[in-house]
Amino acid sequence: MTSALILSEIFIYPVKSLGAIRLTHAQVEERGLRYDRRWLIIDDNNRFVTQRSYPNMALIEVTMTDMGLQLRHRTRDLSALIVPFQPETFDLVTVTVWDDQIEAVIVNDASNRWLSEALGFSARLVYLPDTSSRLADSNYAPFDANVSFADGFPFLVIGQSSLDDLNTRLPEPVSMIRFRPNLVFEGGIPYDEDQWYEFTIGKLTFYGVKPCARCILTTVDPEKGEIVGKEPLKTLSTYRKRNNKIFFGQNVMTNQSGVLKIGDEIQVVSRKSRQTMSE
Repeated sequence: MTSALILSEIFIYPVKSLGAIRLTHAQVEERGLRYDRRWLIIDDNNRFVTQRSYPNMALIEVTMTDMGLQLRHRTRDLSALIVPFQPETFDLVTVTVWDDQIEAVIVNDASNRWLSEALGFSARLVYLPDTSSRLADSNYAPFDANVSFADGFPFLVIGQSSLDDLNTRLPEPVSMIRFRPNLVFEGGIPYDEDQWYEFTIGKLTFYGVKPCARCILTTVDPEKGEIVGKEPLKTLSTYRKRNNKIFFGQNVMTNQSGVLKIGDEIQVVSRKSRQTMSE
């Protein structure tokens, strides 16, 4: 008998590549979970910056307050920064996330100064307004939907059993936060999410659209803010590699809105054919 699938953790990352916020419930919107990756740090060329190039970004913690996001550096003696929920300027810039050009708004000068000092390079903070269009990749998306500043799709789901299996293969176990999922579930066999096509979480229907290719960011220790070796990519490459890409987790979309909460049951309605992950 297959164990029940239960939503066990919910995460958002309001500022792309900064710290995670763990939630007990979350509002589902077109672009993803509310507040997830709606803010972005850019360099002087208006290009996005992430832990791939600046692993010390992991040292900036993010929390929610009534006034906006609160950013705090874990190791540096800096006053906390409050980022308002809405920008305080009308300064539009075209920012680059991978190959996408996206219209965004500079938040304020205070955020730019704080981040530049915290990170050690000239940085600015921008917000993604509702009016900016950024459609998910039509090669995979079953319907049109706008995406936030996430790498490509609105949601990422990973099974706890998948991480547990990986950790049995690693010299040292890693935490789920290395993979920056939005939705984590308990139950089922390892990597079961690879096959999910249509599934429900609570009352909402989701679609698994594309396995998530992993990169060097997974080698950043979120507690230390530095790359600590080649794991878990080295081990994942031995059994989760296809077409020179390493996969872990499933990118997900929905065309519904509503609330998800910890403990919601997951029902798999239909599955994709299983594909081998090793070359």
